[in-house]
Amino acid sequence: MTITKKSYPKNESGVALVIALIMIVVLTLIGLASTLSSNFENRLSGNKRGSTDCFYTADSGMQAVQANIANFNTNTYTLVASTTGLPPHTDSKLTSPSLGLPAGVSFNRPPTVTIYHSTLTGAPRGSGFSAAGNYEFAYFVIDSVGCDQLDLSLVTFNCEHEAEVFRLLPTSQGGI
Repeated sequence: MTITKKSYPKNESGVALVIALIMIVVLTLIGLASTLSSNFENRLSGNKRGSTDCFYTADSGMQAVQANIANFNTNTYTLVASTTGLPPHTDSKLTSPSLGLPAGVSFNRPPTVTIYHSTLTGAPRGSGFSAAGNYEFAYFVIDSVGCDQLDLSLVTFNCEHEAEVFRLLPTSQGGI
C-alpha cells in the first residue's frame, strides 16, 4: 500500500492579510452606503417639512380671509385693466385683504392673499338654490401663496392655494 502525501504551500502568511484587506474594503463600502442613505433621508424629510409648512401657511391665509366678511365688500376692490393670467371672468381684485388671525398666531413671512371678484351671475351649481329665487350671488376667487417659515434649507418652498367662493346677497324683492 502506498501512502500519498498531500502537499500544502509552505508560504501561507500573505493569505490572511489579503482576506483582512478585502473585509476592510467591504465594511468601508457598507459604512459609506449607510451614511449616504442617511443624508438623503435627512434632506428628504426636510423637504417634506418645508412643503407641508408652506401648504399650511397658504391654507391659514385662505381661512383667515374667508372668516372676515369685510374682505368681500366690492367697494374696496381695484378694477383690473388686463385679465391676462388672472382667473376667468375677473373684473377687479383686492390685493391686501384683512388677515384676522387669532391671538398668538404670527408668521415670519405671512401669506400673500389676493381676492378676485368675478363677473359670473346666477346660482352656483349644486348649491340647492333655484335660479328664480330672490337672491343675488357675488363670486370670488381667493388666491393664497404661503412660503416656508423656518428658512433652514437652501431651497425655499412656495405653495399656492386657490378657492372659488360665493356670497349670498338679498335682493330688493326680498330674500334672507
